[in-house]
Amino acid sequence: MTAAQIFDLHNTVALVTGASSGLGVRFAETLAENGAAVVLVARRADRLAAVQSRIEKSGGRAVAVEADVRDRTAIQHAFDVAEKAFGPVTILVNNAGVAHSGRAVELSEEEWRRVLSTDLDAVFYCAQEAARRMLAAGKGGAIVNIASVLGFGVAKGVIAYATAKAAVIHLTKALALELAFKGIRVNAIAPGWIVTDLNRDYLAGEQGAALKREIPMGRFGEERDLDGPLLLLVSDAGRFVTGTTIVADGGQMVAL
Repeated sequence: MTAAQIFDLHNTVALVTGASSGLGVRFAETLAENGAAVVLVARRADRLAAVQSRIEKSGGRAVAVEADVRDRTAIQHAFDVAEKAFGPVTILVNNAGVAHSGRAVELSEEEWRRVLSTDLDAVFYCAQEAARRMLAAGKGGAIVNIASVLGFGVAKGVIAYATAKAAVIHLTKALALELAFKGIRVNAIAPGWIVTDLNRDYLAGEQGAALKREIPMGRFGEERDLDGPLLLLVSDAGRFVTGTTIVADGGQMVAL
């Protein structure tokens, strides 16, 4: 079997959350370029429309659904739209997330809940909905949760984010164990510092230079550095891989 065949995603339907910016856009475009019909889910309809347009102009298939991943009814609607447009979802990329900064003793209950509800609760809600529908369709599938190296090693000022990402890694294992016998694989990707439009200016500054010195490869990741892990986990190339978290961080965790 050739590489083109083993990574081919034709006849698959992928739903990507947080698909209006950053890594979510890259994930959606990568999946579409490799043959998947893509369902773009996020809160910003105008940005979703732009991503959809780019995918379609490149010959791909996409549909956009405005939804807040914390709203279970909205998520159910997104899956309904996916099924009507392309058929049952066979790939879920749980990418939507938010971050925060500040000392633990000063973190408000509202901020704690904002981060945990998006970065953990919504990951479970989306995975649960995907799994239910995959089981009903009897086709199996792949769920990829986007975690972080902060799920393994903490840093100051991000207690809610780090807690949520650590839980996502454990959630991934638990879901994988329950769903493997039905042909549903559940894995995660834990990126290190990846340059996106959201953090480009910050990483280009003095603080970014200090962070870069902690990365053995001597550079920050690029969005394309996650293409390989993503395609492995959603394609036949990873058909015997489940319950694992792929760390893509330029060796940052090795140095801790």
